[in-house]
Amino acid sequence: MISWLQITSGRGPDECCWVCCQVVKQIIIEALSKDYKANILETIPSAAPDSFRSALIAVEGEDIQRFISSWEGTILWIGKSMFRPNHKRKNWFIGVNSLNPPEEKDLKSGEVKVECMRSSGAGGQHVNKTESAVRVTHIPTGLVAIAKEERSQHLNRKLALSRLYEKLKQEKDGMKLKHQQERWSHHNELERGNPLRIYEGKDFSPK
Repeated sequence: MISWLQITSGRGPDECCWVCCQVVKQIIIEALSKDYKANILETIPSAAPDSFRSALIAVEGEDIQRFISSWEGTILWIGKSMFRPNHKRKNWFIGVNSLNPPEEKDLKSGEVKVECMRSSGAGGQHVNKTESAVRVTHIPTGLVAIAKEERSQHLNRKLALSRLYEKLKQEKDGMKLKHQQERWSHHNELERGNPLRIYEGKDFSPK
């Protein structure tokens, strides 16, 4: 069984991007300790050193759902900014979201239409002027999935295909489509009230 984990800083500052990088390391260490395979599929680096705006990790193994669920949600790091020593904020949040990787047999190239489009940011201040957003359409069913949260068109394509694959699975299983956008909106809206895991200090120790 293979599952993807998307680790994202949302629209957070460099400190959140640093936390993203640390969480990626923790996920890989923990996965390997449980004899799972863990591979980084793609990272979007931040301007700050040793930092990611987001990352996509593939985890493979038997009975990995409990492991995946143990990471999915909001992660809080408590610590003083390493980039802005005089900054008073000490709580930094990132999000981890699980995705099902698409399979070729379910997403045949001739049945999927991929379109690139311009993505807009919040309040017009972070408008992405390149066509990095991706919309994929499953022609036989008319199902559509969109990914626009990442700055990388390549990563958005992976996310959009994953979301389309999830919709197709639900369609085949006879399940009603639920509010998918809520599930995939972690990049822009992190739930800061109830962190799933808490770390603190520069050594990123679990609390």
